[in-house]
Amino acid sequence: MQAQIRDALPSDIETIAEFNSLLATETEGSGLSAGVAAAGAAAIIDDPSKGRYWIAEHEGRAVGQILVTYEWSDWRNGMLWWIQSVYVRSDFRRKGVCSALYRHVESLASRHPDVCGIRLYVERDNMPAQKAYSSVGMSMTEYLVMERLFKGDK
Repeated sequence: MQAQIRDALPSDIETIAEFNSLLATETEGSGLSAGVAAAGAAAIIDDPSKGRYWIAEHEGRAVGQILVTYEWSDWRNGMLWWIQSVYVRSDFRRKGVCSALYRHVESLASRHPDVCGIRLYVERDNMPAQKAYSSVGMSMTEYLVMERLFKGDK
């Protein structure tokens, strides 16, 4: 199956919010507030300094998405692109959509002079996602992610 990858548009905000809600349910067993999810997607699309979404389409239908946010690395004197909010509709999984989204991001990142790498975090027990990212050349690190949230649904 051939998926076309394009930049997300303001008209995609509702779809992105839906995909993010489905993703949260699948990976963490919890939903997202539709309003917060839509506002979060809009914030990215309205302000490219926060990140960038791409949409995978098949026959004009959105079937997947990927988001990149940015982190400056003083140790590498370069920008790390963090992959987030990857979602593929269940009926389009295992058809190359996730790989096409990743390869699109990888291609853009590798040509950008300030980008020194790509990272992502994945749920510890999400073996299908770990296998998918491993298959495109990503590897586990020795780092663990810690956080303290101040707002949001969780």
